[in-house]
Amino acid sequence: MRFYLSYFKLRFITSLQYRKAALAGIATQLFFGLVYIMVYLAFYESSSSNGPMEINELVSYLWLNQALFALTYMFYKDDEIFNMIKNGNIAYELLRPKKIYFMWFSKIIAQRLSNVTLRFLPVIIVAFLLPYPYGLSLPASPLSFVMFLITLFVGVLLMTSINTLYHVLTLSTLNEKGVTNIFMAVADILSGGVIPIPFFPAFLQVVANILPFRYVSDLSFRLYSGNIGITDGLQQMLIQIVWFIIIVLIGVIVLKKSLKKVVIQGG
Repeated sequence: MRFYLSYFKLRFITSLQYRKAALAGIATQLFFGLVYIMVYLAFYESSSSNGPMEINELVSYLWLNQALFALTYMFYKDDEIFNMIKNGNIAYELLRPKKIYFMWFSKIIAQRLSNVTLRFLPVIIVAFLLPYPYGLSLPASPLSFVMFLITLFVGVLLMTSINTLYHVLTLSTLNEKGVTNIFMAVADILSGGVIPIPFFPAFLQVVANILPFRYVSDLSFRLYSGNIGITDGLQQMLIQIVWFIIIVLIGVIVLKKSLKKVVIQGG
């Protein structure tokens, strides 16, 4: 465990060096946050019926989605891992007396945490300072905030396990484009990252509730705003934890089987 924590720390510190990219990311997140809010406000103002979320719940959801975008967005590729698989350098990884799955898991989560560390606070501060209805609201209750933090933590682990899984699948396909494109096309929609889950048609909400993707961030964001109650949130958190365990086990098993048949590419 100490090795994986050290590996995580090394990758985390290395990724913190990209400050200019973080500044560009902050500007992008603020811009898209305001654009999304204005679009939804126009939708609410032109509609004669109430929307599936209160306006303050929706705005909080959108701001949290932007502030934590670098941590929770589905489309993440580690080119170093993909290149390692394609050019044969994975042979060096196989020589190390450590579990490749957990090395990749540590690398991916460190990269994502470092990206959000540089962007999160400025976006949150600006969002809180904006006037109603454009500003981020406070949590629905202290308990909602605690649940938000817990489910966000588990959601990050779940997201990393999903990311690690499709990197593992590349051992069998050798080309990551097909795997990642399929994963991301489905996951982006069903995670609530494009449109919040409450705005989905009823049948699509059922599908989203069955699959793991919405438990990455949708659950935590809606707990923060109070759109999901504490009792319901506890039940869904158990589902979130179960999905995390299942996907990690799938990743470990698939990797173990793939390594038995792996062919080293390159010279």
